[in-house]
Amino acid sequence: MAAAQKDRSAKTAARRKTRGEEEIRLHCMAGTRQALAELMGWSGIEEQGEAITLMIHHLHALGPQKSAPLLAPPRHEYVIPENVSLAFHRKSLLMIQQDPGDEVLGPTYPC
Repeated sequence: MAAAQKDRSAKTAARRKTRGEEEIRLHCMAGTRQALAELMGWSGIEEQGEAITLMIHHLHALGPQKSAPLLAPPRHEYVIPENVSLAFHRKSLLMIQQDPGDEVLGPTYPC
């Protein structure tokens, strides 16, 4: 007689607990899913869990110095356009002229 689904689930849960297995969830956007699918295709891997596990272990094998650049999130740098900077400067000068007394004065040096 075959084991009931409930019995199989309990047996699997017990085995996972003794092995120290833990579920890790990953929520990602379409671009990340596409990148993972391409990586899996290049390597001939069919299961996402296997691909992610291999990536983690390979990154760990690189060590802290070599893996750090691969795990650094990309930072976006914003450069204020010159026309915006000039408009802000002009508006600031206009506000100072309308309400004098709030401008910051630099230190005075004895002669």
